[in-house]
Amino acid sequence: MRKRVADDTRITHYALLLLIVLLAAVLRLTAVDWDSYKHYHPDERFITWVATTIEWPSDWATALNPHQSTFNPYYWSPEASSTGIVVEQDKPRRFAYGHLPLYLGVAATRLAEWLGPAVTPYLPAGWLLTRDLLNGAQRIEFNHLTAVTRALTALVDVATVGLVFVLGRRLYNPQVGLLAALFLALNVMHIQLAHFFAVDPYLTFFALAAVTSMVYAVRPAKNDQLPVNSDQLPVTSYRAGYAYLAAVCVGLAIGCKFAGILLVLPLALTFWLDRGRPLKRRLLRFLLALAVAAATFALTNPFALLDWTCEAVTPVGRLGPFQVPAINWRSCFLENVARQNAMVGGSQAFAFTRQYAGTTPYLYYVEMQIRWGMGPLLGAAGFLGLAWAVWKWVTGYWKLALGQPLITHHSSLITPSSLIPLSWCLPYFLSTGNFYVKFMRYLQPLTPFLMIYAAAFLLSWGQAAWRRAAVALVALTTGLYAWSFMGIYQQPHSWISASEWIYGHVEPGSFILNEQWDDPLPDNVWLDGKLRQRREYQASELTWLTGAGDQDNQAKLEANLTLLAEADYLILVSNRIYGVVPRLPADFPLSSQYHPLLFDGRLGYEVVYVNGRFPRLGDFYLKPDTFGWPGLRPPAAVQSYLAARPGVNWGRADESFLVYDQPLTIVFANTGRLTAAEMLALFQK
Repeated sequence: MRKRVADDTRITHYALLLLIVLLAAVLRLTAVDWDSYKHYHPDERFITWVATTIEWPSDWATALNPHQSTFNPYYWSPEASSTGIVVEQDKPRRFAYGHLPLYLGVAATRLAEWLGPAVTPYLPAGWLLTRDLLNGAQRIEFNHLTAVTRALTALVDVATVGLVFVLGRRLYNPQVGLLAALFLALNVMHIQLAHFFAVDPYLTFFALAAVTSMVYAVRPAKNDQLPVNSDQLPVTSYRAGYAYLAAVCVGLAIGCKFAGILLVLPLALTFWLDRGRPLKRRLLRFLLALAVAAATFALTNPFALLDWTCEAVTPVGRLGPFQVPAINWRSCFLENVARQNAMVGGSQAFAFTRQYAGTTPYLYYVEMQIRWGMGPLLGAAGFLGLAWAVWKWVTGYWKLALGQPLITHHSSLITPSSLIPLSWCLPYFLSTGNFYVKFMRYLQPLTPFLMIYAAAFLLSWGQAAWRRAAVALVALTTGLYAWSFMGIYQQPHSWISASEWIYGHVEPGSFILNEQWDDPLPDNVWLDGKLRQRREYQASELTWLTGAGDQDNQAKLEANLTLLAEADYLILVSNRIYGVVPRLPADFPLSSQYHPLLFDGRLGYEVVYVNGRFPRLGDFYLKPDTFGWPGLRPPAAVQSYLAARPGVNWGRADESFLVYDQPLTIVFANTGRLTAAEMLALFQK
């Protein structure tokens, strides 16, 4: 009878998990065509561009030659080509990501190309699967790759949801696993990133798989239970298969993004915790695991080891009393890693990373996750849950060391296996949270663990009524936020809508200005059965974000004002420029004055079109504030546009959360026709 009850409970758990996984799939696979395959995510655009040149070698004699191989993401092969797009040939290229997601995306696309002709005749033509994934619409490779790789990323993230259940159940119990899986299924940052072909979801999956394997590799000798009144952690049994599977996953994670290197820390802990064996034997097994991880990385990232045609220079320095000479390692892999480290560390200034000037390490990440990435209640529960898990482990181990009894309910918090996820989460957060560059997606490899800790924290509350109320409130509010976020995909992308408006209202031949470092509009769109192209207009770019300090000078100002005097229309495609330059008057003493003058009409430009798309539930909108942080008062027409959409102003948002799929776009007309000299007189020198 007891066995039957246990079987029924297990079936119920798996049935609930299936529903959660299906929910996650719907949220992630809906609106794969969120930008009509216009490639509005710059990282995705570049990765897909590179993917168009990754081909199965026709000549295996050159397959491993860095400058001839069609497998090398660090070099444009001499015969690279793809229909409908311009592809570089026989030149080096900077590819800052791991090979593995790139290769997986190309392989999935080739599979879809092979299946398409055989399967599409038997499927409805209007299905996403038929039209886009199996390419029934006969899209060019650049667009078909985008469709397939976005779907692949979504499926990888769905698998992450399922894996969270496995780890949560192992660390705590099935209830924690199910609730953590539900939280991750509804996690808005995961939903958004699953719509892009980017490497972070792949790193997240393999990092979670690695830690899960490590947890299964190390366990106390008797059913994960701690002895009461013990002065030390119990001796552990050891599962070598899981340990080496973890090593494989570590290699795959590093093969997605170099940040996965921190998984070596929990991997080392996994072997150290195998205290039933001598230290020397544990060390040898750890070294073997490192060799397995390195071999896995090499197989999935071959040109990280094969391409030594770049410049990766270690500068002159000192090591103790010794002077270390400059060394050119010539590794393209190391060159790209060094460039990424320089970017995220802020040692090199890039226009697209200046948005993070003045942001607070750690706290900015937490704010963005609580405000936008997860929503306030789930975000708070996640970070509080992590702090709670650390606190319980420290205090619980202290009690053990003092010979004091543990409360049975919390004993699972300080098993050896429970320390392994913390040995990944804490170093990752401490290192990543201190970056100068703080793209929200950088925190994604941490969020599955935050969901587990959130679930465990909420389910640890003593009184059942409070526990149920807290769980219901967090799940309900997070679900509503996720549903509202999906509302953005029910509306056309604002850049496409703005392009259609321009073609319908702006005379061909008009002079249109965009801002450098933003995507230029109008885009090429089909309108009334005719392809309209941006080349119908004269175009140029304003360079407010280009050149800081001494370069933000009179010559730069006059060049921009000359363009403004000549132009007929000006487009602020997003907040990429006005969200940054006005905030940094020390870096942009002249350019920082531009947007306040533009917005209050003193430069002679008037708003003629505004469009955006926001998270929404019916007629209730969750509106990001793109003007408050830079201290700007939006133009009256923009204020009216926002006021006409009832809802709440949810405060500042990380630029990377907004500009790809939900930018606010503003079109100005030059109605005042001021001269450059008249505009120049308005600036304080």
